[in-house]
Amino acid sequence: MISAIVYDVGRVERYTIESEADLREAREAPGTTWVRASAPTMAEQQRVADAFGLHPLEMEDVRDDVRPKTEEFEGHTFVLVKTAALERGEATIDEEIRTQPIGLFLGEDWLVTVTAEDRQVSVVSDVWQSVENQEGRTLKQGPDFAAYRVIDRTVAEYFTLLDTVGDTIEELEETVLTTAEEAVMEDLNAVRRDLLSFRKVVWPMREAVGTLARGDAEGVREETEKYYRDVYDHLVEIVDLTETYRDLTRGARDIYLNILSQSTNEVMKRLTVVATIFIPLTFVVGVYGMNFGDHATNLPELTWPYAYPAVVVGMALVTAILLAHFRREGWM
Repeated sequence: MISAIVYDVGRVERYTIESEADLREAREAPGTTWVRASAPTMAEQQRVADAFGLHPLEMEDVRDDVRPKTEEFEGHTFVLVKTAALERGEATIDEEIRTQPIGLFLGEDWLVTVTAEDRQVSVVSDVWQSVENQEGRTLKQGPDFAAYRVIDRTVAEYFTLLDTVGDTIEELEETVLTTAEEAVMEDLNAVRRDLLSFRKVVWPMREAVGTLARGDAEGVREETEKYYRDVYDHLVEIVDLTETYRDLTRGARDIYLNILSQSTNEVMKRLTVVATIFIPLTFVVGVYGMNFGDHATNLPELTWPYAYPAVVVGMALVTAILLAHFRREGWM
């Protein structure tokens, strides 16, 4: 689906797009032209590309969901950014990070936004709606400012995602200190995978916005660069937070493994104590369990009437002495 608006201070015109001629009419209209293509068909993509002189590789990058980047083409600047949100997976009830590419094509007095999926992208639709309602400063600025607002909203959602991940990590850290269940380790690994996926988005995103903030892109005016520098600063903070959260999950995992190892050591210590106690007892009963036949003189105590009670008392004394020793050494 393709929509178009042409706006200027105090004026917004909506255009119905059914052909390439409609696109050219919207582009040539006085003011700033914004064309929004949501999950366009191949024919619609071709019409937009022909009307604005877009390279086929640019559309292909949006369809193929490549990493965020900024590239210069003849007559316009191509910026690919990605939204990121925690959503329930298709094959699992656990939440995982899902991304959606947004292609922004910046010309001198026009902006084209392309989203590959057939679902409304809030960061684009919100800015679009504010322009239609003639809200804010977007009408006074060029297409680079509208693109900035889309990118800024995209980055703002990153903070929301990281807040959720941070709360999850805090809960897992508290759980790790109270239990050593395997489910905790699975949850920690899931968070680490999410952060790794998110890191693959924000690092190239920072590079892409950095190109816009430094003034290397022809589609960004000098007075708009300061806004992109602000977004770049936010991305630097997001990258730092991502690395911090990865360190926290790694630390929580180490704590879990240490607690698990300590628990295993405690079990092994108790088993060792039990085995050590039974070693002398097994020796005693083993000796007296030998078959001596009629040669009782080999073990004179066998004919002693108090031999059995004496052996039992001796075994009890050995057990008591060993238990006292282990308790004094702090093994019990």
